[in-house]
Amino acid sequence: MNRRELLKNIAAGTATLIVVPAIVTSCEDEPLDPDANGPDPNILSIDLTEEKYSNLGNAGGFVVEGSVIIFNTGNGFTALSSVCTHNNCTISYDHGSGNLPCPCHGSVFSTSGSVLNGPAETALKKYEIEQEGDILTIPL
Repeated sequence: MNRRELLKNIAAGTATLIVVPAIVTSCEDEPLDPDANGPDPNILSIDLTEEKYSNLGNAGGFVVEGSVIIFNTGNGFTALSSVCTHNNCTISYDHGSGNLPCPCHGSVFSTSGSVLNGPAETALKKYEIEQEGDILTIPL
């Protein structure tokens, strides 16, 4: 190898050592700003002044938001999983009987989520609710 080829190889190697790491690091994910992507997907916020939540203002009113059912017992709000533990059907709230029936196979749950009538054998998950003014916040 002559001097010219040696200098060419050194220049190519040096350029590779500089360019490749710059390309690789430019493709890395940047740290996410939690406020940059909108609301936290692990928190459900209910604004009671919004039209779609208006029936929560009355005892017996309920809404299903995603996989959570929120209902007004007349003494406050309760949030449970809206998915029946028997066959994944969406349950509803019956204020008159004070329970949550499943329309698919007849399971019935109490307002605390426990099974009152099968075939479901597992209780519904209960979520804590924080209320500040007209905003309900439910960590999922």
